[in-house]
Amino acid sequence: MAVIFGIDYGRKRIGVAASDVGAKIATPLTVIDAADRARAIREIARIAAEHEASEIVVGMPRSLDNTLGPMAVETTAFIEELRAALKVPVLTFDERLSTAQAEKAMIDADMTRADRKKRLDKVAAQITLQSYLDSRNK
Repeated sequence: MAVIFGIDYGRKRIGVAASDVGAKIATPLTVIDAADRARAIREIARIAAEHEASEIVVGMPRSLDNTLGPMAVETTAFIEELRAALKVPVLTFDERLSTAQAEKAMIDADMTRADRKKRLDKVAAQITLQSYLDSRNK
């Protein structure tokens, strides 16, 4: 088995999480500045190669009514660029409410607002990746 990456795409920051080698447990990895998307994609490719990722799962932001809004269109464009830059499969997975879940978990852990801001995106990526891993390991 190999490592699977989870990505939480955002206009400002991109959260990255990675699974263990057995693809059972997701762990927050890093946050990448999204201001320069080409540079961000190169950084994701570098980290994915370093960890020998076998696939990448990008959270697809859906509305509560299951429609795809403007952020989903932007995420789709990002996914296409990522697919062109990587040699591993890039999949999507519903990430509805992952950021809200991450925020709540960090508040429950009594993290300061500053610490939450630094970690939110990679924890959201972890939540999305863990949901994906759980769904495929059933």
